[in-house]
Amino acid sequence: MTSSDPRVSGCVGSTGGTPFEEELVNAMNDFANSADAPAFDAAGIVRKSRRKRTTTAIAGFAAALLLAGGGTALATAGSGGSGGQQPADPVDANIVLEGGTGRTDFKGLSLESAKEQLAELGLKPGTVKETSCHNLGKPDTVIGVSPHSPTAVPIGATVNLLLCSD
Repeated sequence: MTSSDPRVSGCVGSTGGTPFEEELVNAMNDFANSADAPAFDAAGIVRKSRRKRTTTAIAGFAAALLLAGGGTALATAGSGGSGGQQPADPVDANIVLEGGTGRTDFKGLSLESAKEQLAELGLKPGTVKETSCHNLGKPDTVIGVSPHSPTAVPIGATVNLLLCSD
């Protein structure tokens, strides 16, 4: 019999196959009989899939609420200031010193008080500019500083002041 001849059908082990074939069949039978069946927890799989579906549904509902709320917020913000809303504060009046532990707020201070506060912190007053503040502060009071937080300012630095003009 050559390698291209078809094999005679039948059980290899009982009809006298080659020793290699018999050993291979015996090894496969031993493996099949000794392997434990895998554990299959159907109830646990069902619980996990239900939990995932519930979590997905909650996340989808939350996203829908967020989008609906965000759209409402954008609609009111883009209404051109109608409805009596104040515009957002465009500048920051807080200073953080290098190595310091907190912020110093200059908002609402008069020019003289702000200069005194700067001197106490070891800072120098720089340019003083006035701008229309759209009712964000009282006239002639500080509404912004530069540099401002979160930038840390070293002692001896120059700080520019922005005052409300109306």
